[in-house]
Amino acid sequence: MMIHMFASLIFAYVLIRLILLLPVRGAIKLLAAVLLLLVSQQHLVIRYVFGRMSALELPIPVLLVLGWSFATLILLFMLLLARDVFLLLRRLTRGTGKWADPPFSRGRRQAILTGMAMVPAAYGVRQGVIAPDVHETETRLPGLPEELDGLTLVQISDLHVSPLLQEQRTREVVDKVNALKPDLILFTGDMVDGTPERRVESVAPLKELRARYGVFGCAGNHEYYSDYAAWMRTFSELGLTMLLNSHAVLKIRGQELVLAGVTDIVSNRFFLPGPDIAQALAGAPKNAVRILLDHRPGNAHINAGAGVDLQLSGHTHGGQILGMNQLVAQFNQGFLYGWYQVGTMRLYVSSGAGLWNGLPVRLGVPSEIARIVLRSAA
Repeated sequence: MMIHMFASLIFAYVLIRLILLLPVRGAIKLLAAVLLLLVSQQHLVIRYVFGRMSALELPIPVLLVLGWSFATLILLFMLLLARDVFLLLRRLTRGTGKWADPPFSRGRRQAILTGMAMVPAAYGVRQGVIAPDVHETETRLPGLPEELDGLTLVQISDLHVSPLLQEQRTREVVDKVNALKPDLILFTGDMVDGTPERRVESVAPLKELRARYGVFGCAGNHEYYSDYAAWMRTFSELGLTMLLNSHAVLKIRGQELVLAGVTDIVSNRFFLPGPDIAQALAGAPKNAVRILLDHRPGNAHINAGAGVDLQLSGHTHGGQILGMNQLVAQFNQGFLYGWYQVGTMRLYVSSGAGLWNGLPVRLGVPSEIARIVLRSAA
């Protein structure tokens, strides 16, 4: 998997540029190297020991420590890389007299760098697990009837109810959403990690969600990892209408509004129907505004060509860590967070209301509940 390859590269870089250069005895270096290897490969170890990575059934303190250690490693790698770029520039310009000698010994500099990674990582873990704030935004849709001007949508993406993000956090999200008194509540996938039996209490508050015209959702990749069929039934019991390569025609203020949703491409690994925008829109009114729920933003150009007016997506988590988020964008056709214009279609990519417990950290990329107000063309 990509995360294992990425972690291996980080391990090698930190080992060579930090651990092996420590001014300590060989035995201590060896111990530090083994610890570094375990931290970097924790997801691979978890995968082989527990059989899965998506929902590790461990106590919350253990999950937080694992997340903090991995986040520390990522930040340490970024700091070392920045330091090495600085040292390279210093070497190239040494003869110009621009650079003074470093004020600390090598050992002290290594300790300072490590501390500079550990502290922000702890803060980032805290930011990752607290309840998301509401992000207010709006967009104009050229075909939106004046009667639907001001229609409010609340998008919840990547909630990731899990052993780390449990019932109390779900209830906080539900309370914040209901306080907005939305017209529609829309889930754009990755709502859960783990089986319905494991998460039954943690997802129960979702049944209390209230919207004037209903609560709808589409599937994300994580729904497939733990009994997809059972989750679809559970969501229905919780009052969510799941749009799986299908659509609903809503009558709102005397106007028709098409709300569609597609499945996730990971479905192919489970021999289940993949995303099909043509099937999702088959038979939909031609002149009505079309809103699509698609967990991943990568198919935006295809969806725009199919006549979608507004696409709501998630999946990227906004990159989670400022400075590394552009790497995430490269794996999602350049889409990362916020508003995009794709042909005649508007696309909103949410930073997500939660995160996967394998990397529970956010730095400079807060979670969100998106309240989107639709405006007709001026």
